[in-house]
Amino acid sequence: MTTIEHKNNSEQMTLPQHVAIIMDGNGRWAQLQGKGRVAGHRAGVQSVRDCVSGARELGIKALTLFAFSSENWLRPQEEVSVLMDLFMFVLTREVKKLHKNNIRFQMIGDKSRFSEKLQQKIVDAEQLTKNNDALVLSVAANYGGRWDISQATQKIAQLAVKGDINVADIDEHMLNQYINLSHLPDLDLLIRTGGDYRISNFLLWQAAYSEFFFTDRLWPDFNKEAFKGALASFSNRERRFGKTGEQVKAQ
Repeated sequence: MTTIEHKNNSEQMTLPQHVAIIMDGNGRWAQLQGKGRVAGHRAGVQSVRDCVSGARELGIKALTLFAFSSENWLRPQEEVSVLMDLFMFVLTREVKKLHKNNIRFQMIGDKSRFSEKLQQKIVDAEQLTKNNDALVLSVAANYGGRWDISQATQKIAQLAVKGDINVADIDEHMLNQYINLSHLPDLDLLIRTGGDYRISNFLLWQAAYSEFFFTDRLWPDFNKEAFKGALASFSNRERRFGKTGEQVKAQ
């Protein structure tokens, strides 16, 4: 954990090393504005910029954003098409800014359903930024937590069939090595905007001991100050990891 001086408090604020966000509420935001749902997705890009820059400024090591779930293919075709176009736009226009700010970009999820052009853009962005180390920005697209666990299980099963590992040696530590984001700090804080109180098949394995922060604020309204407010809430939590409060205080 790192600490910063909170502007409204002389005490140090404990910061998470890894934050994930379920960016919910774009469609409802657009409807409240009298616009089509896709306008909300476009407006949400600025909130992404705010959270990325906020994380970078504060020294957070990893930020993971849920952009498109494996279930989102069931949405109207027009909305899905706009989201794909938006991914292309971000990968074309924003990645150079990430690189300039020493931010590493990576995408997690099953990329096989994306167009070849989009898949190449992802590869190019990851290659350009692969040596950056100020912040790792992970975007989850065509991602699901159950898929993540099952793909890790498949990889281990293949190794077992080849005889490269013993079945008796398979445990949670081995499985964790094949789960997405295993190279990053453990997930400390999971934020969800939009007013719902669920994690929607996102980072099921990684969120085992993370703190949750839910807000009614819709994603396009989740600016840098709102992001910092979620971090302040995290700072006030007592994280026990199975221990008693007394044990934690005695450390």
